[in-house]
Amino acid sequence: MLKRLIDISGASIALIVFSPIMAFIAWKVARTMGKPVFFRQVRPGLNGKPFTMVKFRTMRDAKDANDNPLPDGERITPFGNFMRRTSLDELPEFWNVLKGDMSLVGSRPLLMEYLPLYTPEQARRHEVRPGITGWAQVNGRNAISWGDKFKLDVWYVDNQSLWLDIKILFLTVKKVLFKEDISADNHATMPFFEGRYQPAKNDDYSNNHDCSS
Repeated sequence: MLKRLIDISGASIALIVFSPIMAFIAWKVARTMGKPVFFRQVRPGLNGKPFTMVKFRTMRDAKDANDNPLPDGERITPFGNFMRRTSLDELPEFWNVLKGDMSLVGSRPLLMEYLPLYTPEQARRHEVRPGITGWAQVNGRNAISWGDKFKLDVWYVDNQSLWLDIKILFLTVKKVLFKEDISADNHATMPFFEGRYQPAKNDDYSNNHDCSS
């Protein structure tokens, strides 16, 4: 109950404070990429229940000769890349938090296609509401392997607390300010998860884990 109250309060304040910035971004996206301004996609929420996540659009609808979308790196615009580096594309997700689909802190909501690909242990990441940020985001974000990411998510499920959430929020601000771990090597964000087991590199994900890595 306390976590939900913090989510509601934090999301409400964020939507008010960032409303001028969000208005400018909406105008800029419409001008540089056209409409729609928002990117909406169904993602798995608490216990895998689907919900529609909202972000600012960062990519053009560019396709190849076979009508297939071009790779992310070719579709992302300069302004879209700036939004991703500064995490400004995530601002509309505060609305998802206010609705109860997401939390300020939790496991990042990934694709619905991944649900049948998880191991039973990896699937435990859905035992909490998905978050705008999370333990995996402050411990490597897109610069770590899927195996590391999922292990960090499950560690958070087993160790979540108010103080850990506060720590994650402060570390998230640091990550955003220094634009750290935005993408995986040779990818605009992360490669597609294909379900192959990828072992984590480090089994120590306690509060003493080096969050700058």
